[in-house]
Amino acid sequence: MLSIRSFMLLFLSCIAVRMNLCFTGIHSSLKMLSINGHFEFDKVQFAARDFGNRYRYYPAAVLHPSSVSDIAMTIEHIWKMGLRSELTVAARGHGHSLHGQAQAHQGVVINMESLQYPQMQVHTRNFTYVDVSGGELWINILHKSLKYGLTPKSWTDYLHLTVGGTLSNAGISGQAFRHGPQISNVHQLEVVTGKGDVVSCSKEQNSDLFYGVLGGLGQFGIITRAKILLEPAPTMVKWIRVLYLDFTTFSSEQELLISAENTFDYIEGLVIINRTDLLNNWRSSFNPQDPVQASQFKSDGTILYCLELAKYFHHTEDDIIDQEVTRLLSQLSYIPSTLFISEVTYVEFLDRVQVSAVKLQSKGLWEVPHPWLNLLIPKSKIKKFAEGVFGNILKETSNGPVLIYPLNKSKWDNRTSVVIPEEEIFYLVAFLTSAVPCSRGNDSLEYILTQNMRILEFCRTANLGAKQYLPHYTTRNEWQAHFGPMWETYVNRKNAYDPLAILAPGQRIFQKAKSLSSWLPHLNST
Repeated sequence: MLSIRSFMLLFLSCIAVRMNLCFTGIHSSLKMLSINGHFEFDKVQFAARDFGNRYRYYPAAVLHPSSVSDIAMTIEHIWKMGLRSELTVAARGHGHSLHGQAQAHQGVVINMESLQYPQMQVHTRNFTYVDVSGGELWINILHKSLKYGLTPKSWTDYLHLTVGGTLSNAGISGQAFRHGPQISNVHQLEVVTGKGDVVSCSKEQNSDLFYGVLGGLGQFGIITRAKILLEPAPTMVKWIRVLYLDFTTFSSEQELLISAENTFDYIEGLVIINRTDLLNNWRSSFNPQDPVQASQFKSDGTILYCLELAKYFHHTEDDIIDQEVTRLLSQLSYIPSTLFISEVTYVEFLDRVQVSAVKLQSKGLWEVPHPWLNLLIPKSKIKKFAEGVFGNILKETSNGPVLIYPLNKSKWDNRTSVVIPEEEIFYLVAFLTSAVPCSRGNDSLEYILTQNMRILEFCRTANLGAKQYLPHYTTRNEWQAHFGPMWETYVNRKNAYDPLAILAPGQRIFQKAKSLSSWLPHLNST
């Protein structure tokens, strides 16, 4: 008779042999595909990491596509294998996910930055747009469009992200109050579905897929091409920061500004917790015209609220823009001694995060865990949220920026897959913290995660109606609660475009080999 130890060794050996045969079969199966790009089976470590730096799931292979047909052929191959294979597929852009959303455990990760088609083109006839690959970086789109005196309307704060990545979420920054998120500024998409079909879609053509993919968390298709709307570009920016002691005044004046017809072009806000650096943090390179004045200002541990504003202009409008900025600021009740102004180029302003990112990368501090928490809070509950979180749950110096600014729901299309609060004005509140390795204090990963859970629990018990942006859940009930009335539409779209749940397994919404009929009662009767 075998001893327990011998039995376990034999059992593990059998599993290892089976896994090796499985991997060999996967390799052989994928190698048979006649693609223009190539598969990588050995050096796949990079595809098991992301900006969040907390989850690490290794794929069986990484596809480096040179054409859309490479992606379609790969997905179609896996689709036709059906449930005989457990292979899943994740599209990975610049790897800025927070919770392993672009990873695929023992599946195929598609390196979207390898996609060479279509080459970026700016079109100016009839209406202006840029036609780009889903793997293109927004910073490259900025430089290309500026050659024509044009620019996309809406941005994220960090531009070194791919088009497909941000459009699969929403794409929010300080311009969204006026132009809506990035998903509100798309003319047309090309999408590869979970069946391997290549589909062109827009508001008029295949509209259900178009709206489903926008903000769809990668569940219905991979964005391989997008036509992004453009507008005339400015050349310079007046970049302004002013401070408030009172949250009610701060938030009401933010709401006043985003509701005005003639206002600033960019409006965001920051929460200054317990002596956090008032003017500079890793997120920007703000450099006021009077650095002495800025250096002399001390918060003395008081919670302050920073209103961050920008007004765009051209070189020839110097006098006019100064008068306009003065007029707009005269309507506000900030602390008089805390007006800090900087003048930068349009590119410097939009690419402000990259300056600090490079510095952090050089110090090895960009690769630390980033347990970020992004919330959307209805206007009617934002004061209650602030009272419960700032200075209560969030007592210590925040190891990273805390953003807070309002958005107009009217600028969002309710046909997309993004979930937002019901009220006309709602706030983005983003806790962009970084965890210091081996730390045991309030900047440790464990401490920050506990703090995040306390914030989420407060939102739940206080019935604030908060929604997560860049959501992360692990159970069906949590996802169903997140989507609320949209859940049935979401599951129906999944059933239509990715019925085997091949795509975006890292979101942990659906699981391959689990029948989608179990997700909605009415599907069981069809």
